[in-house]
Amino acid sequence: MKKKRIIIATHNFFKFSEISKMLSPLGYECISLRDLGYNNDIIEDKDTFEDNALIKAKTIYDYYKSSVISDDSGLIVDVLVNLPGVHSHRFAKEDANDKENRDYLISILKKYGSGPFKAHFETSIIYMDNDKVIKAKGRLDGEIILEERGNNGFGYDSIFYLKDKAKTLAELTQDEKNGLSHRHMAIMNLIEELQK
Repeated sequence: MKKKRIIIATHNFFKFSEISKMLSPLGYECISLRDLGYNNDIIEDKDTFEDNALIKAKTIYDYYKSSVISDDSGLIVDVLVNLPGVHSHRFAKEDANDKENRDYLISILKKYGSGPFKAHFETSIIYMDNDKVIKAKGRLDGEIILEERGNNGFGYDSIFYLKDKAKTLAELTQDEKNGLSHRHMAIMNLIEELQK
């Protein structure tokens, strides 16, 4: 049986690995933007994760005319009222790296005390093919701590603490993290819709 090609609209190796690992057993041939050599900037300037994921999905679908999955994810810290939110990847500045974003967040939170600070990760994921659009969401609750722990993962993983695990996301193995992440939940919900 021929596999159905699906573009995962990301250059991020960890994100691609997580999504493709879940979709490949279902008969999908997953291809990343890196595989395709796509390096055009996609301006994600909307106020919600879902709207930004839609922009990305439509841009890639229009370019390749092939089914596509895109997502937008971010961290929301309760005390900061929806921040970093859609600005999570460029919180410190426009071209900030992960470490700069973490340091900037920690510096802001220190003004509110020593923590930990209630927070959650949120993912909106979009599947687009022809006129078909499927939307799904995922969420992971935890806390932000003010010191980094662990070397796995990326983004805010090393300061995102899970009470029930007594570890940060960066202290979990990739398989452990994939099994409970906000993106994992969103993909599970998407797969359920795809299989209907």
